[in-house]
Amino acid sequence: MNPDPARPSPEALLKAAKREARGRLKIILGAAPGVGKTFEMLREGADFLRQGKDVVIGVVETHGRADTDALTTPFEQLPRKTIAHGAHTLTEFDIDAMLARAPQVALIDELAHTNAPGSRHPKRWQDIEELRDAGIDVLTTLNIQHVESLNDVVAGFTKVRVRETVPDALFEDAEIEVVDLPPDELIERLKDGKVYIPAEASRALNHFFSKANLSALRELALRRAAQTVDRQMLDHVRLAGEPGNWAAGERIVVAVGDQPGGEFLVRAAKRLADSMHAPWTALTVETPRSARLSGEARARIASVLKLAASLGATLTTVSAATVIQGLRGYIAEARATAVVTGKSRRSWWFELRHGSIVDQLVRDNEGIAVHVMPMPEGRGEVEQTRGTGRAFGKRGVLLGLAMVALTTAIGLLLLPVVSLNAVDLFYLIPVIATATMFGLRESLIVSLAAALAYNFFFLPPVHTFTIDNPQNVVTFVILAGLGVVSSQLAGRLRSEANVGARTATENAALAAFGQRLAAVSDEVGTAAVTCTEIAGLLDVNAVLLVRKQGRPVVIGAQPESVVLGPIDLTAADWAFERNEPAGRDTATLTASDWQFHPLATSLGVLAVLGIAAPGRSEPLPADKRILFATLLGQAALARERLKLEGEAREVAVLKQRDDLRATLISSLGHDLKTPLTSVLAAADVVVREQPGSEAAATLRAEAQRLARLFDDLVEMTRIEAGAVAVRLEPVDLTDAVTAAVHDLKPALAAHRIKLDVPPALPLVIADPRMLHHMLINLLDNAAKFSPVGSEIILAAQRAPGSLSLSVLDEGAGLPIGRPDDLFERFARGAGSDSTGGAGLGLAIVKGFADALGLTVRALNRDDRPGSRFDIDWPESLIRRVTDVEPA
Repeated sequence: MNPDPARPSPEALLKAAKREARGRLKIILGAAPGVGKTFEMLREGADFLRQGKDVVIGVVETHGRADTDALTTPFEQLPRKTIAHGAHTLTEFDIDAMLARAPQVALIDELAHTNAPGSRHPKRWQDIEELRDAGIDVLTTLNIQHVESLNDVVAGFTKVRVRETVPDALFEDAEIEVVDLPPDELIERLKDGKVYIPAEASRALNHFFSKANLSALRELALRRAAQTVDRQMLDHVRLAGEPGNWAAGERIVVAVGDQPGGEFLVRAAKRLADSMHAPWTALTVETPRSARLSGEARARIASVLKLAASLGATLTTVSAATVIQGLRGYIAEARATAVVTGKSRRSWWFELRHGSIVDQLVRDNEGIAVHVMPMPEGRGEVEQTRGTGRAFGKRGVLLGLAMVALTTAIGLLLLPVVSLNAVDLFYLIPVIATATMFGLRESLIVSLAAALAYNFFFLPPVHTFTIDNPQNVVTFVILAGLGVVSSQLAGRLRSEANVGARTATENAALAAFGQRLAAVSDEVGTAAVTCTEIAGLLDVNAVLLVRKQGRPVVIGAQPESVVLGPIDLTAADWAFERNEPAGRDTATLTASDWQFHPLATSLGVLAVLGIAAPGRSEPLPADKRILFATLLGQAALARERLKLEGEAREVAVLKQRDDLRATLISSLGHDLKTPLTSVLAAADVVVREQPGSEAAATLRAEAQRLARLFDDLVEMTRIEAGAVAVRLEPVDLTDAVTAAVHDLKPALAAHRIKLDVPPALPLVIADPRMLHHMLINLLDNAAKFSPVGSEIILAAQRAPGSLSLSVLDEGAGLPIGRPDDLFERFARGAGSDSTGGAGLGLAIVKGFADALGLTVRALNRDDRPGSRFDIDWPESLIRRVTDVEPA
């Protein structure tokens, strides 16, 4: 912890220096399209113009809204950069023109935009970062669903996967402004045609723009902005070295002590954190008194901390001279905004002597909410530890008295040389030495003996305990008082040193344990190190078990001669199954001599550690339970590392097999492609020479089917090997659909084909060869599973935020349950046996779609029996184009 909260943080100073060297970034954040982000960006830009700043528009998307377009009039707008693709030209933000123009402020819309192929950066946010490096301030806009860390959350409730995302790191030093619009108002704007054209607005209301979705997106936007403001507030106060706990978000600390009822505090803190959507920390303070806690009190602390960890708290332990000092220091360092603590019923005499932690928290921490929970009635801190500490040391008292006698003898020898007033200082030496070596109680007795010896041997009348001079009475009282105070201070320092030494020893033991675990890479070696280290650190017997063939099996033990009985194995199996401790001193199978703890990881319970302490009533001393919990965590991480390394080796073996298979198929491709092409050519010749021959037609059809099957095998191998080279370029769907139907004309001859692809649709970004192969497979699949004479439809339609191309047939439809399973390799629907399908066509469609960033769906038709396969392009892969007239 930082001992001086008023001292500026060096990390904050470095961050501020880095920020000052770059242009500023302001993000206009919205919950959804249509809330007015672009309008607000232009309005703020106009304010900068009125202030005399140089403001230039780099990119503004008005989406045809007249009121937004009118706001661009006062600004200088840089021409967009044109990128030619065939007969069309794409327009993008011209970063070079903006760098050459070098305005004070640049207005650049749509931060998450993906640039066209051929641009310097693939993403627009990277263009903006380069502008900031050049010292240009940037205003930009962003919808909350484009934040990388929220991508999965948004997809979970909107059912729309956003492909264009920006990294969360952009928010670190950006200013955030939320443009908020209630869902009802945004829906009204949508209905009025202020967001999308009426046809698209109707579809949007039934999908993405539902009130539930908009409410959830609104909450995410407000919460994300609050988190950014909170972090920036912390940076500011740390940079300025200002005390205080200002926060845009809440930070909660619950003080965990040894008093009964700590679980009530933890649960109350959890409820408070959930209601505030805030992080929370369970804090314990180690003081010199901690060394004198009873075993019951230590067990209570360990149990409460375990409960807090299970509820999601961060566990922290600090060392301090007193509880209030530890709390005060951590609260200042963490900038906590709320503290949850308990208050027991205690006598006025106890609070007069020891004070009240709650009262001191309220007095010392202005601006912090202190939540006080009434605790069960107790006897007080001092009373609870009385009689539970270290035994009274007769040896220490005797040695201290011997030092007093030695000091007296030296004083008598030096009395002719030194004055009487200097002799009393000699007696501080045995008092402080006893307090340092043995503790407070021994030093109090020695201090009393030192005062009496000084009185008896040096204060007149000597050799009596009477004092005739009032000045000597004062000297005697002062000596006794100094002895008591010195012994208390020395005793406290000794206790604090013991706490620090114990903490350092435990930390060193944990570090050594981690190093030894990292040095071994096999299951048996890791088990041996785990058992040996835990047995040595905790003075217990240890055994480690894993599950093989459904039964727990010992793979490591200390000592090695450990033998587990049936009850012990049952308890270990219970710990595996339930992920709970079992055995002695637990709530399950207490007849076992061992206490078993699961080594739980993100991969599940990977092993069970058992401990036993022959001759002790409990397997683990209460003061070692926190250390044991940490050791368990490190052992679990070691087991997880081993499992992941094993899986990585298995993956490497599988990769070698896949490489071999890919090489084999590639070789077959080169060897069989030429003869297969010759067979197809010969079949075409035979069909032309014998136009009415059924055998010739069958020969050509089967040869073509064999060629497609062979191509599918090769493509599937390339997809699995990650060897698919994607070449994105703008594609006209009308041309793509027409080409696919033409190439599959023989297979579609027995069906009626309907094309419903409007020519006015925008271009889409795709790999033309891969898209052609996808359409061939979907059309071939529809032809196979549709009756002769049925209709096959290819339809495309524009939707808010996407564009869909659908292939519909009039077959039996998809199986009930999980139609997306058809996209797995070698998955075959009903009737595949009769159609001769290999189950690879749809898998290739899915593989190509993933490579292109598209979504493919399988579902049954709503209007009639039959299936429907959709290919969806997100907004980022849809291009607005400008036709280029020939020169």
